[in-house]
Amino acid sequence: MRRTSAEGDGGAGRRIPHGIIFIRMRGSELADAEVTRLRAAVDRRMAHCDGLRSHCERCLATQRWGGSVVLMVVDAAFMSIGLNYFTAVVPAVAAYETRMASGEAPGALAQLAAVAYEDVAPLWKNHRSWDLARGVATCLAVEGADDATALRAWAVRAPLETWRSDPVGAVRGVGINTYQYLRMMGGVDTSMPDKIVRRVIAEVVAEAAVGLPTDGDLDLIETIDRMGHITGCRPIELCWMTWMIQSEGKTMRMDKYRDLLTRI
Repeated sequence: MRRTSAEGDGGAGRRIPHGIIFIRMRGSELADAEVTRLRAAVDRRMAHCDGLRSHCERCLATQRWGGSVVLMVVDAAFMSIGLNYFTAVVPAVAAYETRMASGEAPGALAQLAAVAYEDVAPLWKNHRSWDLARGVATCLAVEGADDATALRAWAVRAPLETWRSDPVGAVRGVGINTYQYLRMMGGVDTSMPDKIVRRVIAEVVAEAAVGLPTDGDLDLIETIDRMGHITGCRPIELCWMTWMIQSEGKTMRMDKYRDLLTRI
C-alpha cells in the first residue's frame, strides 16, 4: 500500500491536496524504532485490504458512484444518520440511482437542491437526510460549471479548522464526519474522525507505542495525516482501512464487499 513519489502526487504530476499541511503538526519527530513499529502496525492491517487503493483513487478522482456527484451527496446524507453503510445506505443509494437513470429522481445538483421531500420519501424516509442533501446541493450548485467541478472546487478550498463557518459545514445535519467525507469525494486526501476510525487508529498508536493524539477530532485527522507521511499510505486509505477490516458476522468487510467497492 505504500506510495511511490509519483503516486503521492496523484500520478502524472497531478497533486492530490492533503487535509492538513504537514508543517503544522505538533510534537517532535518519531524515533527510528517508533517509525518501524508504526509502519509494521499499519502494514499488518493494510495486508487485509487488497483492492482498497483503487477505490480510494476513484474517490479522490471524484469517480465514486460512476462519477455522479448527486449520488455522492445522497450517499453522504444517508450515511450521516449513522446506519450501517453497506446494508442500509448502499442499497438505498443504489435504488435512488435506478430512479435517477429513468428520470424519476434528480440527476444534477441544481435539481437535487429543489427536490420535494414527498418525491423522494419512498426511497428514504428520514427527513433530515433530505434536508441535508438539499442544503449541500444548494451550496455546491452555486459553484457553477458541472457538478464534479463544483464539488472539487469547493473541497480544495474548504477549511478544516474553521469548518463550521463554511457554507457546507453550516448546513443543518452536517457534522465534521459528513464534511470530511464530502471533501474526500471532492479530491482531498484526508480522513474522517468517526468512532470506528478513532478506535482503530488509537489501537495502532498504542500497539506501536508512539505518542500521537487521537482524542480530539482535529488531533485525530492530524495524526492520520502524519501517519500517512510516515507509512507511505494515503490518509484516505488509512481511513477506509479502519472501516474495511471490521467484521460482519464471521467475514471481514473487505472480503465481503471487495467487489462492491469497484462499483460505488
